[in-house]
Amino acid sequence: MQREIPVSWFTSGGWFLGYTAGIGHRNVELRTAQYRVSFDDGACLVLARGWVRAKIANSRNFLRRNFRGDSPLEEILQHLAVSMRRAEQAGSMSELLGVEGDAARVYFSGFGGMLKQEGGEGWSFEFSGRNRRPPKDPVNAMLSFGYGVLARLWTVTLVTVGFDPYRGFYHQPRYGRPALALDMMESFRPLLADSVVLTAINNGEVRREDFQIVPGGVWLSDRGRRKFLEVFERRLEQEITHPLLGYKLSYRRLLELQARLLARGMEVGCSCLFFSAV
Repeated sequence: MQREIPVSWFTSGGWFLGYTAGIGHRNVELRTAQYRVSFDDGACLVLARGWVRAKIANSRNFLRRNFRGDSPLEEILQHLAVSMRRAEQAGSMSELLGVEGDAARVYFSGFGGMLKQEGGEGWSFEFSGRNRRPPKDPVNAMLSFGYGVLARLWTVTLVTVGFDPYRGFYHQPRYGRPALALDMMESFRPLLADSVVLTAINNGEVRREDFQIVPGGVWLSDRGRRKFLEVFERRLEQEITHPLLGYKLSYRRLLELQARLLARGMEVGCSCLFFSAV
């Protein structure tokens, strides 16, 4: 608490209960600026377009680098390139949501082409599209768990920097919904969560016995969650070169940097708000 290091608490089932921290961030001016911008429809649209474009760009690059399937990859990449331009030009939040949804559908149509299908004992990691609540197959179970971990990570990061994670600019506020964390994690979905799923499957780090398969849904077992989190932690410690700032840092440090750039960008306007991997 003295060093302002938050400690997160989870149930044995992986549900986020809360975190222990000191007295909290003292920068009330930042939260005031956040609330002010959140009521400016034009400013919110500018931020939302940047996040969606960066998400599509990172999804496209992720597919281009890791695809090994037989489906027409060039058609998917071309469609996503068009979606990036449409996101930049969206004139309303509803239009932007449509662009994002269409891009996600196309992206996940090629996701299975990045996976090694063999899962041990004649069992395979088949993926025919995104589904959730509950996930119907092991790949979707890992995707949902990964997105949950990423949302919690962003929630704690934003609180540490001084933001209110429940007041967003793209995602609409709702009781108990960390809207700003969901905003910030958009462009990091392929870089962190999707990448961890791909690594865990293709390196054979998760197997059939790491899932609970019941009628109507599939979940990671306790053992499976531990394995997944080990891969996630390794990914967070990997270093990359920031494409705009030019120096190396870990993904864990990058999240904090992007949050601080958002704080700065609300004051002066910053071109570093939206992270697209090179």
